[in-house]
Amino acid sequence: MSKHNRGITCRGDAVNSTDGTAAEDGAATTVVLADDHAIVRSALRSVLEAAGGFEVVAEAGDVATAIRKVLAYKPAVLMLDLGMAGASSPDVIPKFLEASPRTAIVVLTVDARPDAARAALRAGALGFVLKEAADTELIDAARAAAHGRGYLDPELGARVVIEPEPVAARADGLSERELEVLRLVALGYTNPEIADHLHLSIRTIEAHRGHLRHKLHQRSRAELCSYARDRGLVK
Repeated sequence: MSKHNRGITCRGDAVNSTDGTAAEDGAATTVVLADDHAIVRSALRSVLEAAGGFEVVAEAGDVATAIRKVLAYKPAVLMLDLGMAGASSPDVIPKFLEASPRTAIVVLTVDARPDAARAALRAGALGFVLKEAADTELIDAARAAAHGRGYLDPELGARVVIEPEPVAARADGLSERELEVLRLVALGYTNPEIADHLHLSIRTIEAHRGHLRHKLHQRSRAELCSYARDRGLVK
């Protein structure tokens, strides 16, 4: 587990709008929304404001802007879509924690893989919620994170417990995303198909494949496929 992941340790009673820490009773929980779709940000804002006790202080449509907003506002909670521009993997999460160490991060995603949840939590996220989840789950996740408690989508949480983590997960220093790209390459997916499947850009997939070739010293697709089979990543 990453040193950034604060587990379920309680940080206080309420939330301060200036440093993401516990605040006086009655203070609103400050939130920054980071998603590359304006309509999604609007819907999230409506859900949070309707619930009461939240104040959306800023929005961002890409990682660079989101980091600037987090640095400027030091919100109690960052609701982060890992599918937006510049956020192709959980590796971006520590950058937000560097900008505001006491901001709790709740990941919003369409990626329902247990491995994706594990990777986000390892990287330092406190919450992991699927975009298809009910509004009540979104609110529960934001409130839990604001008070230093973890939140994982209930159905996905059960799968995380039941489904074992790949044995070869970290053997050669591969990230969770690189492993997923490697699996899809070995299954015969093209770069555009992998990009569509993972909701990433083709350029990002090309970058991941370049990292794979460099880390594994495997130059051809056939060599990557052989490596994946030998490690039990595909059958």
